[in-house]
Amino acid sequence: MTQVKHFKMRNIDVCLSSEGTEVILATSSDEKHPPENIIDGNPETFWTTTGMFPQEFIICFHKHVRIERLLIQSYFVRTLRIEKSTSKEPVDFEQWIERDLVHTEGQLQNEEIMLLKPVRLEPVFRYKRNHRNEKPAHCNKE
Repeated sequence: MTQVKHFKMRNIDVCLSSEGTEVILATSSDEKHPPENIIDGNPETFWTTTGMFPQEFIICFHKHVRIERLLIQSYFVRTLRIEKSTSKEPVDFEQWIERDLVHTEGQLQNEEIMLLKPVRLEPVFRYKRNHRNEKPAHCNKE
C-alpha cells in the first residue's frame, strides 16, 4: 500500500516587519501615524498622509519573495499603482499594477489582487497612491 501525503505551505504575509520587511521611504509622515504602521500587522494602526498627491512608499523585503496575492486596505484612494524593481537597490522601478479604486465615501476600501502567475520579486517594490490613510499591502505567498 502506498500513501501520498500532500503538504500545503502556509500563507505568509511577507509585508510584515516581523518577516523582516522595512519601509525604506515614505513621502509623508505623521508622528501619530508613521509609515512603519503599514507593516506592523496591527489592524488598529495605519499610515496617514498630508492629502497632497501623489503619495508613495517603498517597501524592502531583504530577500526574494514570491507573491500570489495582494490585499490593499485604504481610505480615499483614487488610483493605486504598484511598481517593482529587479534590482537589489531601490532603483529602476517598472510599473506592475495600476487600478482606479471605487470611491467608498469614507468606508474602508479592500482591494484584493490575485495574481494568475505568482511573481518572484527582488527585495524592493514601490507603491504609489493618490490620497490619505493607508493600511498595509498584505502580500501573501504560499
